[in-house]
Amino acid sequence: MNPLPPPGTPGYTQALLAGDPLWLTIVKVVLVFALLLLMTLFMIWLERRVVGRMQQRPGPNWNGPFGLLQSLADGLKLAFKEDIRPTLADFPVFFLAPIISTIPAFVAFAVIPLGPEVSVFGHHTALQVADLPVGILVVLACSSIGVYGIVLSGWASGSPYPLLGALRSTAQVISYELALGLSIIGVVLYAGSLSTADIVTAQESGWYIWLLPVSFVVFAISMVGETNRAPFDLAEAESELVGGFHTEYSSLKFALFFLAEYVNMVTLSAVATTLFLGGWRAPWPLSLWAGANEGWFPVIWFISKMFVFLFVYIWLRGTLPRQRYDQFMRLGWKILIPVSLVWVLAVSALRVLRVQYGTVSAPVVLLIGAVVLVVAVVVAFLLPDRRSDDEDDADATPTLVSDYPVPPLDLAVPPSPPRRRRSVAPPAKETAAVGSGSESEGDA
Repeated sequence: MNPLPPPGTPGYTQALLAGDPLWLTIVKVVLVFALLLLMTLFMIWLERRVVGRMQQRPGPNWNGPFGLLQSLADGLKLAFKEDIRPTLADFPVFFLAPIISTIPAFVAFAVIPLGPEVSVFGHHTALQVADLPVGILVVLACSSIGVYGIVLSGWASGSPYPLLGALRSTAQVISYELALGLSIIGVVLYAGSLSTADIVTAQESGWYIWLLPVSFVVFAISMVGETNRAPFDLAEAESELVGGFHTEYSSLKFALFFLAEYVNMVTLSAVATTLFLGGWRAPWPLSLWAGANEGWFPVIWFISKMFVFLFVYIWLRGTLPRQRYDQFMRLGWKILIPVSLVWVLAVSALRVLRVQYGTVSAPVVLLIGAVVLVVAVVVAFLLPDRRSDDEDDADATPTLVSDYPVPPLDLAVPPSPPRRRRSVAPPAKETAAVGSGSESEGDA
């Protein structure tokens, strides 16, 4: 058996988890699965209660104390509902699509470190299911696989509206996944590792939210678009495309899509906590206590940080209105991705300067770069769009551009034919009655 590297060094957590017995790994998997299920039930209740308070209504308050059992009652109701399958649906794909969306959401949480080294029945282990050298890439890969469940569910339903909703959701998820992946590069450059445990260890001297503020903002926006949550849920809005890609689903299949959405929220909140908020490390001033980052206390700090992101999810749903779909796509492709590319270049150049000269203060330079970047984005928004000569000439002959079928611009409508007056003859009986009356008056 190879000796363990010193604690706090890269690869220590991987070597520690490699010595876990099988029963301990199974216990960890079951506990993570139960945690995600409980978090889903609690998040549904919390979202309905918080949004209810924002809208000055009570929310669920009947089943259980404070309505805590309302989510469980809704889950049981879905389980006993009739499972309806459309006639034109491709049943094997229709059945597998919600499973493909749900499983990667659970698997991605396996690489999240919930705490430091602890002792479980005398066996020393880390509070993490698995620590891989490419742990962050596992999270990105799982979110990419979840897209297949979305597009396959819309295609297999055999209906046009689910297919349109699936294409919209897929395009949106892929677009924001690119920005999300680019925002992680700065963290990887400073941590020097793709392992989630090593990233948490690298933040012992300071959280990356202060060192990489642009990466954090891009990641926070992208994680909302990645999960199709409000205000990015236009593809599933009732006023747009009925219910989106899961319109034709019911019973447990619909519950699986619902479960996948909330598990993805929890997983991405945990990833954001790991990358930018120090993971399970205690916040200041609790970090001044020597025992704050030891034992089981770090689990409390980790879940508390995670709930901050989950509350922001709910806050956005209760405050921001939906915008047009093209505006969301423009935000991803024309703002977030270019800003992330420029930021990655700045962070890379700074790392090279620090390695070669070692005299550049990283926080100062990154703060200046962030201010310059923000000013550039604001100026780009305030400046009017330049109009070319071709566009000015085109204004003389206006053109009609629309996504809907329109008649040709040179269509000449023929004039309406003149209306001919039609003389209406009185009925025969009335004519006869009028004639007889005149004769009688003449005789008189």
